[in-house]
Amino acid sequence: MTRLKEKINEALSSVLPITLIVLLLSATITPMPLGTILLFLAGAVLLIIGMGLFSLGADMAMQPVGEGIGKTIVSFQKPIYRIVITFLIGAFVTIAEPDLTVLAHQVPAIPDMTLILTVAAGVGLFLVVALLRIRWQIDLKYLLIGFYALIFLLVCFSMDSFVAVAFDSGGVTTGPITVPFLMAMGTGMASLSRSQEEEDNFGMVALCSIGPIMAVLLLGIVYHPQDAAYTPFAIIEAETTQDIVRAFVVELPAYAKEVSLALLPIVVFFLAFQLFSRRFSRKHMIRICVGALYTFAGLVLFLTGVNIGFMPAGSFIGQALASLSWNWVLIPAGMIMGFFIVRAEPAVHVLNRQVEEITSGTIPGKAVLYSLCIGVSLSLGIAMTRILTGVHILYFIIPGYVLALVLSFFVPGVFTGIAFDSGGVASGPLTATFLLPMAMGACEAVGGNILTDAFGIVAMVAMTPLLTIQLLGLLMSVRNRRMQTERDDLPDVIVEFEEEEDE
Repeated sequence: MTRLKEKINEALSSVLPITLIVLLLSATITPMPLGTILLFLAGAVLLIIGMGLFSLGADMAMQPVGEGIGKTIVSFQKPIYRIVITFLIGAFVTIAEPDLTVLAHQVPAIPDMTLILTVAAGVGLFLVVALLRIRWQIDLKYLLIGFYALIFLLVCFSMDSFVAVAFDSGGVTTGPITVPFLMAMGTGMASLSRSQEEEDNFGMVALCSIGPIMAVLLLGIVYHPQDAAYTPFAIIEAETTQDIVRAFVVELPAYAKEVSLALLPIVVFFLAFQLFSRRFSRKHMIRICVGALYTFAGLVLFLTGVNIGFMPAGSFIGQALASLSWNWVLIPAGMIMGFFIVRAEPAVHVLNRQVEEITSGTIPGKAVLYSLCIGVSLSLGIAMTRILTGVHILYFIIPGYVLALVLSFFVPGVFTGIAFDSGGVASGPLTATFLLPMAMGACEAVGGNILTDAFGIVAMVAMTPLLTIQLLGLLMSVRNRRMQTERDDLPDVIVEFEEEEDE
């Protein structure tokens, strides 16, 4: 129970800032219907409990399973076994990712399952690339340069409406299921690699964020949807407490079924893996099964709270802010939300702890945290500016990634891995569940194109940490060189000790 309380407190710290901001806005410049605000608050409660249960389940099941599978895969003698198993686990984990499900529900141009399976294939393929990188000791920055060059080439041939969605897909796939699992899997693989360099522990999430972008861009080349009409979020009429309860209870079984189908491939794969490898003891298996139940219950509550309470409220606030005569307030509002959301994001704290552990404290977790906060705050400001002006996302994405890749040649390799992993981690659950609906509502209010203007907000959130973390690495490198130079310039002092004569 103590662990569960800790996880619920973490979830509370994650959800509370955005809840307080919404209440402040609703009490001042964007008054909301009473039913909508009550549904939002009820959704926030479900979100907190769901995230707490899920986070505990991830610690008990996802992380040990991920690390165990990572170690087992590396030990296989036949490369084909390593490749097939790595691809399957990457695809299955992605299908179960709740952030991807939330994004798929909001994309009008592509059927949900088409987008989910496309993204899953991309993650699975690039998880294989990550495995081969660790095995063959390939420098991460050269892979990133090559693949992002290919991405920008594909942009030229893909449908314009797919571009922003593709980059958003890269952000949401590194969510509450995939991040702990893939990071643990990467640690397991790196622990058995030949060099065991610090950089080997990072970069797994970075590479797996590339796969969905490429996969969706390829989908945009071969798939041409007939109907891409946007359906606004329905505002549920709730006049009594009974209406509030009914709104959630009615939808709960549907989300339970959805989560069951999403988790089933992972469960089947794990049972088959355990049957052949005998990796985990009976005690560990019981713990993993209990963790899986926590994960299931947490995801059901999470998705129910998000879809019924959070997303309609986000859309309403976006519409209300963008409808004001002084709609520029949307920009600072987004920046403030971005700063506090990422500061409270549980996955960010997981990354910070891993950074401090692996680097033995040489890279402070607080420095990484505030670099992420600043980066995400700037990204939300840019995203809201795009909605008001209609500037295409490529005018920000291309220079941003080019600068990030150039910086990789001037900072230690470990910072490049941390930076590109941070991009995926920063775009957590609240980005897809609240900020994206808010952007869509604002875009609808100003008469913009939903697919090209509103989508891309997750991509911006995922991009700016690449710059701020590497700039942090550059500053630390300059400081360390300066301190080393000062130490070298110090004169050598020889201290002579006189021996006392025995009386």
